[in-house]
This record gives sequence, C-alpha cells and structure tokens, in this order.
Amino acid sequence: MKDELRSFPIAGIGASAGGLEALEQFFSHVPEKSGIAFVVVQHLDPTHKGVMPELLQRVTGMKVFQVEDRTKVMPDRVYVIPPNKDMSILHGTLHLFEPAAPRGLRLPIDFFLRSLADDQKERCIGVILSGMGSDGTMGLRAIKENSGLVVVQEPASAKFDSMPQSAIHAGLADLVAPA
Repeated sequence: MKDELRSFPIAGIGASAGGLEALEQFFSHVPEKSGIAFVVVQHLDPTHKGVMPELLQRVTGMKVFQVEDRTKVMPDRVYVIPPNKDMSILHGTLHLFEPAAPRGLRLPIDFFLRSLADDQKERCIGVILSGMGSDGTMGLRAIKENSGLVVVQEPASAKFDSMPQSAIHAGLADLVAPA
C-alpha cells in the first residue's frame, strides 16, 4: 500500500530537430508542482557538451538534472539524457548505456519509451515533440499497450513535423496539441 501512495506518473518526452524550442514552450506551461516526473530524451550531437539542463532550467521552476547512471526518479523534476547515451528505466531508476547502434540508426526515444511502458504500466505518459524521422512511434505503441497516455505535438506547431506525424498516423495519440 505504501508503494501505491508514493506512485506518480512519469512522462517520457522525445524530441529531435527543433526540439529545444518545443521543450522550452512545453516546460514554460507545466506547473511546478504537477506531481509528474519528466524524462527528456533528445537526439543530441554526441560531441556536444550537454547544456540542455541549463537551457530548460531558465523556463521552469522545477529542478532540471542531467541524468547520471542509477538516478532515482522523483516527481516535479526534469531529467535530461546526456549526449551519446541510451537510457532505460527499471523500478523508477534511470540507467545509462553506451549506444549499441551506430549514430543515424539509433532510436533512443523508442528504447526509453518501451522501457518506461514496461516499468510504469498505466502510470506512464509518452510525449512526442518536434523531430525528423519516426523515432518514438514504437515506444508510444508500447505505452498504449500498457494503458498509458500519449500526447503528441500538433504538427503545424512543430519546426519539424515528421516525428509527430508518424505518431498520429499510427493512431496512437490521445491528445494532439501545441507544445
């Protein structure tokens, strides 16, 4: 029963090209005390230093962290994947991995969302924002299969609409809205 009382939704947010702008819009409208934990998986250039936490911290009152291996997820916080890592979640703890697939073939959003669906079941939320390609669509399918919620950025409001379009065309979106 105690675990039931401490359970909270975890939102996995996938973004790629145009994602920073969409993430800033999204987090500027999320209440500081929503009771939800947010985990951001953005396609990042592996050679760049991770500055995403600092950029997002400017637009939200929630604490923003770059994930370290074995980070325990807590509500009302934002966790950002570091560059050149894959990430999963098990028992509410984030785990980092060296990418198995070469750059260009990796689907880090699908990888994370599938693990989120397996770990959190109906308490998971999948969010797809601006990006090219279809990364995230298979992960959203796993979330739907586990009775989670799927939210997709309105393609007309996305800088790059192919990731949102892919999710919508697959019939997975519960809600389509601007970031």
